[in-house]
Amino acid sequence: MTRIVVVDNHGQFTHLEQRALRDAGVDTDIVDNTTPPEDLDVDGLVLSGGPDMDRIGRCDEYLELDVPVLGICLGMQIMATKLDGTVDAGDYGGYADVDVEIVDEDDPLVGSLAPETRVWASHADEVTELPTGFTHTATSDVCDIEAMSDTDRDLYGVQWHPEVAHTEEGEEVFANFIERCR
Repeated sequence: MTRIVVVDNHGQFTHLEQRALRDAGVDTDIVDNTTPPEDLDVDGLVLSGGPDMDRIGRCDEYLELDVPVLGICLGMQIMATKLDGTVDAGDYGGYADVDVEIVDEDDPLVGSLAPETRVWASHADEVTELPTGFTHTATSDVCDIEAMSDTDRDLYGVQWHPEVAHTEEGEEVFANFIERCR
């Protein structure tokens, strides 16, 4: 059975990420973000959202595990920051429903949602410059880089929260990620 763990970055929806994976038939747990990378025997990782970059534990080390990684909100921002991208304060702040345009229909994570999808997202902070090797895969009127992918390294990020009920096709995002982990 495919095993994907959720790395807890102290976000309010972390348990919903685990539930979405469990409901999709994946062996899953929530692990603390200070867990030594060598202790993670997994087929994939989800870097959860969270309140701030000061409490990300060892997340940067997890990006080197050679397994697919899905970064959600802060998880995406961790990827960008640690891999030479840029994160800045967003113009729109708190949570809101957002219409997201898929700009890469071939992307294995979000391409199947094309041409657009409705999501629940926070934009207090956002990726403003892609890390080297990443492709810009989704955009909105609120945030230019709503999603990004590096398919060579199987690293994926979404600014929105696919685990919450307000996101219309969140289950499909998780299903697409699970497929990358098999």
